[in-house]
Amino acid sequence: MDFITVNDGTKIYYKDWGTGQPIVFHHGWPLSADDWDTQMMFFLAHGYRVIAHDRRGHGRSTQTFSGNDMDTYAADVDELVTALKLTNAIHVGHSTGGGEVIRYVAQHGKGRVAKAAIISAIPPTMLISDKNPEGVPMSIFDDIRNGTAYHRSQFYQDITIPFYGYNRPGVKISQGIRDNWWRQGMMGGIKAHYDCVKVFSETEFYDDLKVIDVPVLVMHSEDDQIAPYKVTGAKSWKLLKHGTLKSYTDLPHGMPTTHAEVINADLLAFLKS
Repeated sequence: MDFITVNDGTKIYYKDWGTGQPIVFHHGWPLSADDWDTQMMFFLAHGYRVIAHDRRGHGRSTQTFSGNDMDTYAADVDELVTALKLTNAIHVGHSTGGGEVIRYVAQHGKGRVAKAAIISAIPPTMLISDKNPEGVPMSIFDDIRNGTAYHRSQFYQDITIPFYGYNRPGVKISQGIRDNWWRQGMMGGIKAHYDCVKVFSETEFYDDLKVIDVPVLVMHSEDDQIAPYKVTGAKSWKLLKHGTLKSYTDLPHGMPTTHAEVINADLLAFLKS
């Protein structure tokens, strides 16, 4: 297995397959690089070099007690990009990973990033506030914290239902997809996952979005039950200098998995544009 050791001693696991222009995939909470398997296979077959890492505290990376914050996540990515000597890279992030992409590109990506895409992502911010009156109430995130800290195994099974839109009429449930989400979640560290709830709910990306000067594709569904469209995707697009919004009517938060053929095709079209 491939790891790098970052400056605080944390070991970050990564996959690195193929040759060609690199695409770096950033996963959501509380998952791992494995959540990108379908995209990795698809873009590998289209001639890209595909890379995905397990964020600190997630998957096979060190189960960290500290450093579970967005600035450190982005700094870890910078160390990975430097170690792999990546240039002209494309960064693609889902959910919390979309926030990681935006923070990385804004703080570290100058001269290294060609394009970026964020899917069902958390920017510009999730939590309700005077600045974000349509945001999600803190009580929702407190429930996620409680479930993570005290009922993690069951909670990680239950959350797959809204995550993949399996509570919508007529939707066929895939037990394999649910089991794989649970498997990935339970691989990671509970302390890091608990801390990450604050990261994905309270981090603000307004300034990051405004300074990014490369093309960014924002992919978001109007029926996202985790990162509401009007709070996140629709607002992020308006803050970007070179943003493109691709919205969907009724796909779930986890659409890269449930509707991989749609997401992969739209993402490929953006990369080739």
